[in-house]
Amino acid sequence: MVCRKSNTLFTAFTYKCTAFICYIDSRVTLKREAIVNKVILFDGECNFCDSSVQFIIKRDKKALYKFAAIQSDVGQERLRKHNVPANIDSFILVDGEQCYYKSSAALRVCKDLTTGWKLLYCLLIVPRPIRDYFYNIVAKNRYKWFGKKDNCMLPSPEIRKRFL
Repeated sequence: MVCRKSNTLFTAFTYKCTAFICYIDSRVTLKREAIVNKVILFDGECNFCDSSVQFIIKRDKKALYKFAAIQSDVGQERLRKHNVPANIDSFILVDGEQCYYKSSAALRVCKDLTTGWKLLYCLLIVPRPIRDYFYNIVAKNRYKWFGKKDNCMLPSPEIRKRFL
């Protein structure tokens, strides 16, 4: 009878340890999936947008973000998946199942960048219509001010992995 109790205790202990390990593993998996699911959709023809992507790549030391041009098949598929309205011509952040546009997207990306760029995240307290008013001024004039790309950059193999 003593053997049975100790066997039962051992079984209960083993079950709880297994459940705990499964819980921890699921948390790690969820965190890993959350990291992989941060995708920035950008205008692949815009010089300013391309420069912004290069800026983010340099300051995203943890490589949290993947990138896709809105014009690409992957970009179009993500837009459809997240029901992005056709009239949105913007910098878009897809973070898991959430989708952010315009200034909200840009400021959320700043949160994960190195150095003082994180501080810009605090600007999310400014009401979105005010933030997007200034964002729209730059967005409407981006081709006029910065020009359009005639060809694509050729990233290094390491950086190429970050493009979908």
